[in-house]
Amino acid sequence: MPTSPSASYDLASLPVIPLPGRVLLTSPEHFRVAYVINPHMEGNIGEVDHDRAQVQWSALRDTYERLGIEVSVIEGAQGLPDMVFCANQTLPYRTPGGERGVVLSRMYAHQRKPEVAHYAAFFEGEGYKVQALDTDLPGDFEGMGDALWHPGRYLLWGGYGYRTDRGVYERFADKLGFPVLPLRLTDPEFYHLDTCLCPLDEMTALIYPGAFDDEGLDLIRTHFERVIEAPEDEARSLFACNAHSPDGQHVLIQRGCTETNEKLREAGYEVIELDTDEFLKSGGSVFCMKLMFW
Repeated sequence: MPTSPSASYDLASLPVIPLPGRVLLTSPEHFRVAYVINPHMEGNIGEVDHDRAQVQWSALRDTYERLGIEVSVIEGAQGLPDMVFCANQTLPYRTPGGERGVVLSRMYAHQRKPEVAHYAAFFEGEGYKVQALDTDLPGDFEGMGDALWHPGRYLLWGGYGYRTDRGVYERFADKLGFPVLPLRLTDPEFYHLDTCLCPLDEMTALIYPGAFDDEGLDLIRTHFERVIEAPEDEARSLFACNAHSPDGQHVLIQRGCTETNEKLREAGYEVIELDTDEFLKSGGSVFCMKLMFW
């Protein structure tokens, strides 16, 4: 499988895979800002309002339930304050033949490494084929923080540069047969791909263009017929691109992304504004707080 920035795919020729219909959340009772591992955490140690965070998390859970998506919850673990950002520890997949599997992350920050075992146990219980990265090969990988499925197609977008090493995607392509389009991230505030690219449906993506180099932008524009650009202030301060569309119709997004939301509504999406400002203090919003799986 080609994985160079100049590689491209004819989407119509790629296998169709169903959208995942289940969502995993991690309860926030142990969430706090206890250290600094990204620029958004600076100045926020000890500043989380736990009661407010619980209310915000519950509103996210209730929203998925109202949309008819089956919700599973893992209890957060003491001493793992970032475990609530459950997009990061794994990459669930479903092959065109229907096999369900999950690739375990190798977390960049030592504080977060113990989180992975909790998700491995969950997916083992769900009957998934659980796979770890080769222990004899280097390279960090932070799951669906950096690896995003193209909606409805067997194609993976792979962000790299801050939390994930590009070589990991090359091993995916070789070992697991995932077609991968790598995107180099260029701004440390957008340290995960899910902070600057939000695939909304097979033809549409929401992006912050300032987080990518020219090759990456060309790759995105080649594979999405419609690209909606979030303004810099909303992308940086409100994590506008850390939104989530579970069904290609609704977009769950941080409250206050005025310009972005106007563009989304003009494009025909139903915007659901949620308040995640307590979680923004740690560098995450809607997409970071959930994990879709089959």
